[in-house]
Amino acid sequence: MSEFFDREKDKSFTRVYKKNTPDILEKFAAFDEAVFQEAGREIPIKYRELIALAVGISTQCVYCIDAHSQKALKAGASDVELAETAWVATAIRAGGGFAHGRLAFKLSGAAHEH
Repeated sequence: MSEFFDREKDKSFTRVYKKNTPDILEKFAAFDEAVFQEAGREIPIKYRELIALAVGISTQCVYCIDAHSQKALKAGASDVELAETAWVATAIRAGGGFAHGRLAFKLSGAAHEH
């Protein structure tokens, strides 16, 4: 996916949202702003940015990884925290594969009965 990533040029396509669904874009922007406002939340912004980074890594969203790694650093995260965040995301993604792999045994049970 990263071969399609162009930090500056890709932003220009927001115009399609602005033209066709400005009401939804406005509500999304307000929602995102509320989630990531610096003050007034129980979870400090640094940790919210690290959570967002972990989700971006696990969903393999290069845009999220780009934005939230930079924002986490700006909020005071260290390289060690970025590394541990990446490992947490990796463990959860691998754990999901392990856990869902068990479903193959469960769901193939009918085939074993025949």
